[in-house]
Amino acid sequence: MSIPKAYVEHVAVWVKDIHWHIRFFHEVFGMTLREVQGSVAEPIQYWTLGGMQFMSKPDHEGPEGRLGHLGVMCEDVDYALAAARTFDVTQMAQGHNWLRLPDGLAVEFIQASPVACVAQALAINPRS
Repeated sequence: MSIPKAYVEHVAVWVKDIHWHIRFFHEVFGMTLREVQGSVAEPIQYWTLGGMQFMSKPDHEGPEGRLGHLGVMCEDVDYALAAARTFDVTQMAQGHNWLRLPDGLAVEFIQASPVACVAQALAINPRS
């Protein structure tokens, strides 16, 4: 049996100035709004088409700890969760599909729909 495939669907980071990051990723990479929590004028969280999630945290200090979590798109989320639970992981309060790894990294497991989108995403060669 082959292991079902997956890819990182988004990377969530805490940012002091969410509007600066929205502008930067839009003007430099062309990433536009996919979803917003709060309003566009006062976003609490902001997701881009292109895989970034900004979480507003104006009081954040320090070079470490900006990564909020990895969102991983899975062909078979149940398989991936079962496989992950054979490791030393802890379920998080957000739900059964959120696990914390021993080093503190949070991973959100997301069921791909349709499943074919995982194969399509993995078929893209960013270096060609």
